[in-house]
Amino acid sequence: MNTSPKSIEIRDLGKIRYADAWAYQEDVFDSVVKSKIELRNNPKESAYPENFFLFCEHPPVYTLGKSGKMENLLLNERELKEGGIDFFKINRGGDITYHGPGQVVGYPILDLDQFFTDIHKYLRFLEEAIILTLADYGIEAGRVDGLTGVWLDVDNKEKSRKICALGIKCSRWVTMHGFAFNVNTELDYFDKIIPCGIDDRDVTSMKRELGKDVDIDEVKAKIIKHLGSLFLWEIKS
Repeated sequence: MNTSPKSIEIRDLGKIRYADAWAYQEDVFDSVVKSKIELRNNPKESAYPENFFLFCEHPPVYTLGKSGKMENLLLNERELKEGGIDFFKINRGGDITYHGPGQVVGYPILDLDQFFTDIHKYLRFLEEAIILTLADYGIEAGRVDGLTGVWLDVDNKEKSRKICALGIKCSRWVTMHGFAFNVNTELDYFDKIIPCGIDDRDVTSMKRELGKDVDIDEVKAKIIKHLGSLFLWEIKS
């Protein structure tokens, strides 16, 4: 348990299969929820549930959220197997998306009671951290009304393209799942799905926009810096 609110532990899981990362998330999420319940039943002065931020990178996988439609996956079981691509129906919001090498995946497991109890604000903060990170590289990004995530050329529907997808779960004001940020991602995998159920807009990456590979560790450091300025959290050493 934390001795101060808004204290967070950053963990980088490296390259990890989606199923293993999901199980890891569930274990951490369950421990935070259990801690909240224990503290409510037996209050302790200056004690708070832990907060975590997990970074990772997955081998190729498609995940379908609770509100997603199977028809947005354009491959059958045989084609998935032949392509070496995993597929999971999962307990986050949103539709179908892709995770793979070269993508920065962030899973915040936060007790929002220590920050603010507003899911809309939470999603906007995640988006804003990515928008600010992209600005550090000279890429102008923003939001499209009615569509969660981070986009480029937001005012031109024909040119607008998504660079970061978001999908979360929140229970007892504890979050899990998070964002998938295309840094050096191989974008051909998105051709085999209707990303997020949106069939009239493109997907992009930092590599495509800048014409070169980007240092992923540097990107992670910038994301954490911007998230810290938004959430005003204290990173545990």
